[in-house]
Amino acid sequence: MKLADLFDGRNQLVVYHFMFGPDWAEGCPSCSFEADHFNSFIVHLNARDVSFAAVSRASFAQIEAFKKRMGWSFKWVSSDKSDFNRDYHVSFTKEEMAKGKVEYNYALHEFPSEEAPGVSVFYNDASGDVFHTYSAYARGLDILLGAYNFLDLVPKGRDEDGLDFTMSWVRHHDKYENGHAVQVKTASAKESDCGCEAATKTA
Repeated sequence: MKLADLFDGRNQLVVYHFMFGPDWAEGCPSCSFEADHFNSFIVHLNARDVSFAAVSRASFAQIEAFKKRMGWSFKWVSSDKSDFNRDYHVSFTKEEMAKGKVEYNYALHEFPSEEAPGVSVFYNDASGDVFHTYSAYARGLDILLGAYNFLDLVPKGRDEDGLDFTMSWVRHHDKYENGHAVQVKTASAKESDCGCEAATKTA
């Protein structure tokens, strides 16, 4: 499948770079938190000439199994064996990781995972040429999180200051339990600038 195919006859396309590597047992909890918002808004985007798709380096079979588990129906494709994710600086090679810093969010950063989150926007003009018009990464993705917008309204807000890492309270929606509580900050926690912790991602 080519990028142009994801437009589905529309002129505008939003692609969410979902953290889910080829050797991972499941998708990133924080990206899954974002994805819980996707199904409900896509029909409204479509009405405004916008298509939507998520992309990960996990295999199509991995993606389909995880989608089924989570109850999602949005379009989600695999970029396995292509450079698409690397082109948009959301996947890093072992060699890049070994250098200590990778290019992410328009700068060099230490990053605890070979996959990172992001969103990219494309435009398909009348002649069929596709243009990359926008990308955002890390905390720039907060705008996509409707649940955060509601938390920002309540007295305690996001209430994340004392946590191991920013989004350590987030679980896959099928893993919350009654009385769920998050851990307090520990000396060993290492956070990326997207609020994710690599140790929670890999198989």
